[in-house]
Amino acid sequence: MAPKAKNIYFIITTTPASYGWTKSGKICYVKEDLYSQPKKLKKDTIPVRLLGSTYDRDLPLNCLHILTQEMAELLLAIDSDKDRLDACISSESLDQALTLVKGSEVTVEQNGKWLKGVIKYIGRLNESVMDPIAGVFFGVELQGDDKGKGQNNGTYHLKRFFTCGENCGIFAPFNRIRPVHSAPADTSHPALWSSKGETAEEELSVGDRVSYFIGSEMHSGMVLEILKSKGMVLISTDRDEHGKEGGERKISLDCVYKLEGDESEKMDTSKNPEINLNSVVEVDLAKGPTYGTVRWIGHLPEKTDLMAGLELEEDWGVNDGTFRNDRYFFCPPKRGIFVKVASCRPDSRFLGDNASDGHFDVSAVQDLQANVPVPPLRSQDVKDFLIGKQRGIQGHCNSCYMDSALFSLFTCSSVLDSLLYKGTNQNDKHIQETLRKEIVGPLRRTGFVADRSVMKLRQQLQERGHSPSYTTDEKDPEEFLTLIMQDILSLEPPLKLKPLGMKKVETSFFYQIFVDYNNTLVLPTVQQLLEHSFYTSCLRLEEVPSCLILTMPRSGKQFKMFPKIIPSLELDITALLYNGPQQCVLCGQLAHVECTECFGDPVFGNTGFKHLCDTCSAQVHLHPSRRPHKPTTMTLPEGFIRMWGSGGPPHSPPREKLELFAVLCIETSHYVSFVKHGPKATDWIFFDSMADRIGEINGYNVPQVKECPEVGRYLTMPLAELAAQVPREMEGVAKRLFCDGYMYLYQSPNMGLYH
Repeated sequence: MAPKAKNIYFIITTTPASYGWTKSGKICYVKEDLYSQPKKLKKDTIPVRLLGSTYDRDLPLNCLHILTQEMAELLLAIDSDKDRLDACISSESLDQALTLVKGSEVTVEQNGKWLKGVIKYIGRLNESVMDPIAGVFFGVELQGDDKGKGQNNGTYHLKRFFTCGENCGIFAPFNRIRPVHSAPADTSHPALWSSKGETAEEELSVGDRVSYFIGSEMHSGMVLEILKSKGMVLISTDRDEHGKEGGERKISLDCVYKLEGDESEKMDTSKNPEINLNSVVEVDLAKGPTYGTVRWIGHLPEKTDLMAGLELEEDWGVNDGTFRNDRYFFCPPKRGIFVKVASCRPDSRFLGDNASDGHFDVSAVQDLQANVPVPPLRSQDVKDFLIGKQRGIQGHCNSCYMDSALFSLFTCSSVLDSLLYKGTNQNDKHIQETLRKEIVGPLRRTGFVADRSVMKLRQQLQERGHSPSYTTDEKDPEEFLTLIMQDILSLEPPLKLKPLGMKKVETSFFYQIFVDYNNTLVLPTVQQLLEHSFYTSCLRLEEVPSCLILTMPRSGKQFKMFPKIIPSLELDITALLYNGPQQCVLCGQLAHVECTECFGDPVFGNTGFKHLCDTCSAQVHLHPSRRPHKPTTMTLPEGFIRMWGSGGPPHSPPREKLELFAVLCIETSHYVSFVKHGPKATDWIFFDSMADRIGEINGYNVPQVKECPEVGRYLTMPLAELAAQVPREMEGVAKRLFCDGYMYLYQSPNMGLYH
C-alpha cells in the first residue's frame, strides 16, 4: 500500500478580502507534494482545504501562517477561532506546550483559578472522520490541595485516558496550561552556559552540543535544525525524560543552552581524526549512534566552523543535501544532515583491522550487511541522487567496457542478482564479494563507485589467470560478462536455443544476431533483426529466458551493417518459442500451421514468422505464387489442445514479451550505456564513466549520469519521421543510442522470479 501523502498546515491570520466566508483563526491544509512544487500553484494563492470541509478553496498566501502538524493539533483543541489565533500570535504558550511531556508539573486553569497538577495524558479525545488531524488535549491529574476540584477521573465520554481519583482529572487545551518549570531554576552550573546568559539564535549552529530543561531536569543533545520562523530548535536527544536513549524534540530557543568549554568536551569524548570525502563516520543523533558517509566538507553561510555534509544510512536526517535552498550534495530525502566536522568520529563498527587513520571508504559499509541484498534503484532514487557528475562508476585505464556493463546490468534491474549471492567456489568467493560489496552495493546505496573498486576486480581477474592484461587493456563486454557469469560464478545460462530438426538444446549467455547481407531492411528494429536471425539460423527458444542479451551484427568494431537501429522497448518472442501456441497473423485466432516460405512476403508485412489457422492458410495458399509453399503443422502442448477444443469460444493465445532495460553503445572504442529507470517513455538516463577528466598525468576521470528524456520522444515518433532524422542534428545524446547501439539487454519480469 502506498504511503499517505503528507500535509502542510496553516492558520488563517486575517479574513481575506473577497473571501468573507473564510474566517481568521481557522486551520487549513494542502498536500505537501503540491506545496513543494510552485509551478503547480498560482502566483499569489494556494488551494487549501479548511478542516471540516470537503473541497479546496484558493486563498492568498499573505493571509496564511504555516504550522507544523504538532502546532496545528494543539491549536485545534481551542474552540474559539479568535482565541486560537491569539494563542498562535502570542506563541510563548504554544512553544512551551511543545516541550511538555507526561509527568511534567503544570498549573491548569479551571473556572478562573489555576490549579496544580501533573500531566498524565497528551493526545486526542475524539478521532476525526473527515479530517487528517484532530485536536490534542492535555489530561491533568490535580495535586495537593487542589485534588477534588476537577471534572472527571481520567475518562471522557465513557472512554478512559488515564486513571486518577474522582474529580481529580481535567482535560484542557494548551492555552489553559502553564508549565511550573519553563526555565532553569538556578545557575548552579555556570560553566555550562554561554557568557550572555541565554542562547541567541545566531549563536547556535547545526551540530552544536546543547542543554535544555524539561521541568526541573536538565537534558542534553545535538542541534539537528534551527527553525527560524518558529523560534524552535530540533534536537537529537542523548537521553529523554524517561531515561530512554535517543529521540528528537523541538525545544524553544529560549530554553536551549549551548555547551561551552571543558563541559562540552566531557560530553563529546570523540577523538576527531581527519575526515575526508567518502569517509564513513559516526555521530550522536536520534536513537543513539548514527552512521553516514561524508559527501561534502566546507563552510556554510554565516558559519565559522568547518562543516561536513553526511548521507545517513537511515531516514534520520533533515534534508536531501540542501542548506537554505542551496544544494551541496545529493542524497535521498531525510538522509542528509550538516554537522561540524569536530562532531564526527570514525565508525566504531570498523574500529578493527580495517581501520586506517580514521578513514573508511564507502565500501566498508557493505561489510556490515554482507548478506543483506541492496535492491536496485527506483526511478525516484535515480532522480534523487544518481544524476550528475561524479555519479555512477568511475572509469580508469580502459575500463569503460566493464563500467558500462556493470552499470547497465545492476543499477535498476535485479534480473542477474543471483550472481551476487549464489554459492561459488571458495577460490572465487573474493571476486563475488568484491562485485557485491564494493561495486553493486555502493552503486545502489550511494550512487557512486570509485575507480579503485573496479580496478580491484580487474586485478583479481588477472591474478586468477584469465588474462595477463586485464588491468591495462580494453576488452569486450561479452568477454568480461562470460568470464564472470560462466567461468567464475558458474551461473546457469539464461538462454536455451533449439535448432530446428535437432533434439539437442544449446545454452548461452548472449545471442549474437546474424543477418544475411542481402536483406531488405533499411531502418530495422531490434524485433526485426532478431526474427531475421532466428529465421536464417533455423532456431527457436526452448523456453522464455529471464534475461536476453543481444549483440548487434557488426564486422569488427568500426563497421556497422546498419547506420541506425531502432531499439524495441518490448520484444515479442511469442513466435520464437518452440512448440508454443501461436496466433494466426490474419484472424488472430489459434494458429495450426507455420509457413517459413511466407516469412518475407510483403502482403503480410516486411518480416516476421507467418503462423496461420487452417482456414486462413487454405485461403492464402490459393494464390498461384504461394501454391508451391509447404506449410508445416504445428505441435501444441497437450493442455492447450484440450483447452482449445472445438466447442470452446475463440480466443487469442497469450503473448510472451520481454522489456528493454539497458543498451550498451560503442563509438571509437569507447563504451557508454543507456538505462531505462521507470515506466514513463522519457525515463532514460545516459552513463559515461569517463565523461570528463581533471588533471592529466596524475589526474582522474569524472563519471557522469544524466537524464535523457529526448530518447523517449524519438522512440515514440512515427517510423517515417524517425527515419528522416539526421543523426548529427538529433537532440542530446539520442544519436548515440540509435547509431552506436551494440548490446541490448532485455528481461522478463515474470521469469525473473524463477531464476
